[in-house]
Amino acid sequence: MTAEGSAQTRAPVAAETLSKKRAAPPVPPNLARFLSLNDFEVAARKHLPKMLHGYMAGGVETDWSLEDNRRAFAEWGFVPRCLVDARARNTQATLFGKTYAAPFGIPPMGSSALMAYRGDLVLAQAARAKNIPMIMSASSLIKLEEVAKANPDAWYQAYLPGEPERIEPLVDRVIAAGFKTFVLTVDVQVSSNRENNIRNGYTIPLKPTFKLFWQGATHPRWAFGTWFRTLKNHGMPHFENMDAGRGPPILSRDLERAFGARDGLSWPHLELIRKRFPGKLLIKGVLHPDDIARAKAIGVDGFMVSNHGGRQLDGAVSGLRMLEAAVKVADGLPVIYDGGVRRGTDVLKAYALGAAFVFVGRPMLCAACLRGQPGVERAIDLLQEEIHRDLALIGVNTMAEVGPELLMRV
Repeated sequence: MTAEGSAQTRAPVAAETLSKKRAAPPVPPNLARFLSLNDFEVAARKHLPKMLHGYMAGGVETDWSLEDNRRAFAEWGFVPRCLVDARARNTQATLFGKTYAAPFGIPPMGSSALMAYRGDLVLAQAARAKNIPMIMSASSLIKLEEVAKANPDAWYQAYLPGEPERIEPLVDRVIAAGFKTFVLTVDVQVSSNRENNIRNGYTIPLKPTFKLFWQGATHPRWAFGTWFRTLKNHGMPHFENMDAGRGPPILSRDLERAFGARDGLSWPHLELIRKRFPGKLLIKGVLHPDDIARAKAIGVDGFMVSNHGGRQLDGAVSGLRMLEAAVKVADGLPVIYDGGVRRGTDVLKAYALGAAFVFVGRPMLCAACLRGQPGVERAIDLLQEEIHRDLALIGVNTMAEVGPELLMRV
């Protein structure tokens, strides 16, 4: 952005635009103590059994990549502009032709219904209520058709083996359910080395042990509010969306076989999906610019630059470090950032580096664990309010005005 087009030289805001002062969303009394996304994460640590919290919050091996997602944000500082009339600011952002109320969404998170009662539906409904995008996970324990009914604008994310005979029927099921956006995760070729899961007693399939029983008994709010409530109302959870048909239950010994050989997934399979799926197609977990160029040639509509929340390859750099290169190669296609976002300033830094949108995962699931849909809506409000305030403080009115001239390395 040139100095001539910057915020401080724009025409004065029209009076009619300022006639109604924006009010902060009301806060239910039982959510008033949550003042930041971190507050939800701290409370969830106490609420969840250790094995589930470790699975949700942990990374892989030494947690280098998990920590790098936060380090990367700390290496950028703002250079704000002053004396800008920011009374007309708003947090809206447009992605794939749809305007959302905030510039962030909720990414796919597997086994959410183990952490929060009907977790995927809670996240989908909160996203719809607050007009932000939400992506459901292939490893959801709730049928994709139910999620699509609860939120017709939700996206579907797939973990796929390199087997066309399984890919094609699943894509057809997703189309039939009404999903208009398909996200293929490309960084899960094999299961990662999550040592913390083993130490905490978390395995897939779940193995009934005394340690597992004790963790549930010592966390009664989760045990009765999520686990037993799920069993009573919906039976034993199954992996519902890995294939065209229902997958095995979470206690099944056949789970690993059901997941298939993901290390066989390759570029011809992406081409197959592109030919079969009529809607928007994105790849998630891409970091290398050459892969973005190749996917663009195939006809992909956008990219989610991410190191999988630091949960796959330990040592993979934060997607934030690759944003500028990714945006350059994408050449106009949306590049979405995912990883380590906890503050409104994080969202703005990602935008300034070229992101077209940002996704925020773990804190939203923590909010669902603690307070269900109202908790997630509170978390969305908190982050949106931070962004609204920060826009004024850096001297702009819209997300489109957030550019690299507002940042410097520190």
